[in-house]
Amino acid sequence: MNTKLIFSIAKSLLLARWRQTLVAAVGVTFSITMFITLLGFMNGLNDLLDNLILNRTPHVRLFNEIKANRNQPIDISARYKAYHNFIRSIKPSGNSIEIRNNGLIMQALRNDDRVLGISPKMTAQVFYNVGDIDITGVVNGIDVEAESKLFFFQDYVTEGSSLDLKNVPNSIILGKGAADKMLAKIGDVIQITTPKGERFLLKVVGFFQSGIVEIDKVQSYASIKTAQKLLGQTNSYITDIQVKLKDMKQAPALSKEYAHIFETDAEDIQTANSQFETGSSIRTLISYAVGITLLIVAGFGIYNILNMMIYEKMDTIAILKATGFSGKDVNRIFITIALSIGFFGGITGLVCGFLLSSIIDQIPFNTAALPTVTTYPINYNLKFYLIGISFSLITTYFAGLFPARKASKIDPVDIIRGK
Repeated sequence: MNTKLIFSIAKSLLLARWRQTLVAAVGVTFSITMFITLLGFMNGLNDLLDNLILNRTPHVRLFNEIKANRNQPIDISARYKAYHNFIRSIKPSGNSIEIRNNGLIMQALRNDDRVLGISPKMTAQVFYNVGDIDITGVVNGIDVEAESKLFFFQDYVTEGSSLDLKNVPNSIILGKGAADKMLAKIGDVIQITTPKGERFLLKVVGFFQSGIVEIDKVQSYASIKTAQKLLGQTNSYITDIQVKLKDMKQAPALSKEYAHIFETDAEDIQTANSQFETGSSIRTLISYAVGITLLIVAGFGIYNILNMMIYEKMDTIAILKATGFSGKDVNRIFITIALSIGFFGGITGLVCGFLLSSIIDQIPFNTAALPTVTTYPINYNLKFYLIGISFSLITTYFAGLFPARKASKIDPVDIIRGK
């Protein structure tokens, strides 16, 4: 049968019951709108939460961990090789946490085509002195320029400038929580004590806020030179080499490779932050589940409307079949009706979803924990829109399939006889 004629008849049936058609289309539009908005918001939130941690986490971290030596003297001795040796209360070995030959290691990493960049780091355990009270803290010695370039350090400095760590001698950027405890302001000079009992005066040049309160109560940042001075170490002393790769997916394999080559401990980003990836996956799964449920509910509405249309248009269907329309033609007419509702309702839903997401994206977002985030996070990934229109067409197709089959099997003789 002529395709143009089938579309014309489908259009006439849609317009004849335009109110029901409008209700079905609005149902699809609402479902797609919420689907797009929900996915955009939830994935934007996932990106925000993950980036708070992942932006500050190296893809591969090289370090030396203080641990007990697995090769105990009694196990090495030839005299006791035939025995089962049980050793308890093994003390950690005297190895230093310093990375030896770090200059050669960093040069080798810079020459590796898979590496985007590296940033040396060291950590110093200290006490912040507030009157007669000592507050436990950690001073991270960093290469300011490398840290800002690779790990967006400046984005987390809420007051002051990260470059002041490099330009101002004996300076420190305090975690916001630690600064609040000490009632410190920019320009103040604070006193810290090292584990060896030595005291130093450092000038506060900024505040750092990661979004994780417990971290901000403890951590602070200084230049590597200042941190080395705190511990009384030489200019070559570092405890960590942070590596950022061109392809983050290579991190687990390269972590093992670097640990073997450089004879250090190594940790990849997937291992260090597996809990965040799990949380993101669960939140995304919930978003898809809710969105698809909305579409299925809209599909049932279309099914009911088409079912009612068939009962009300029995005589019309009988006339069509009596004038030469086959069962397949009638089936195509009602499938066309269902897909038309799905297509136009879906397209309208995509537009409304984009507009609603844009409105949400402009709403001010103010929280003390995340001062650098000023608006609600929205992800405008094209994939969500393609999934939305696809599910819209698939759902409405199946919603119209069963009523269409029923209509195609109607015997016009029975309708004419009034059966």
